[in-house]
Formats: sequence, structure tokens, C-alpha cells
Amino acid sequence: MTERPRTRLSGVVLGAPDPRALADFYHRILGWRVKWDEPDWVMLEAPDGGPGLNFQIETGHVRPAWPAAPGDQQMMAHLDIEVDDLDVAEAYAVEAGAVVAEHQPQEGVRVHFDPAGHPFCFFLPGH
Repeated sequence: MTERPRTRLSGVVLGAPDPRALADFYHRILGWRVKWDEPDWVMLEAPDGGPGLNFQIETGHVRPAWPAAPGDQQMMAHLDIEVDDLDVAEAYAVEAGAVVAEHQPQEGVRVHFDPAGHPFCFFLPGH
């Protein structure tokens, strides 16, 4: 077997019809600095040097359904964001353009949708 090369996850990419608008939303939510800004690609830099959050143009973007029913566009991934206070984080996110999901599956976690429809969860430490 070939030896595994050195690897490092450098970022997560979300597709959106307007990458700059979605990057602005997450910049506001996370407070991360914009490292790269092109019309079709925007990169937010994690302050601790960890993987960044990137946004690319997806002209055929279809919002996922959550929870999905058979035949719906499935959620391929979601972001988990730890917060100290769910109510404060939710109010801030909604003001920034998030939508609270109707279905909330568990205590200590709140599911939201970003402006492009990607699900993300705020969660309290230990959940």
C-alpha cells in the first residue's frame, strides 16, 4: 500500500448563488476576517489558524430541505457552532438573515438556515 501523504484540512466550502452575501453573513456570525474576496470565491480565515470557511458560486444552487422527505434535495453537510447562550445567538443570527428551523430535534441545540438555505446549528457546550 502506498504511504499516506501529509494532509491538512484547510477549509470547508459552501456553494451559494451569491458567495459574497453568504460570506458577509458568516463574517457577521463568526467575526472571522475575510482573507480572499473574488466575485466567485470568498474565504474567511479562522482566527486560531484552523480550517477556514469558503464560499463559491453555485449558479444552480438548490436549497436543501431539512428534515428532508423522499425526493427532496438532501442536506449534504451542516455547520456546528458552539455558543454560550442559545437565545442571544439565535436573535443575533436572525437579525443577520438566518431563519430558525421549524423542527428542533433536541435540547441544547438550535437548527437554523443561512440566507442560502444551508442548515447550521448553534449548540451549548456539552451537547
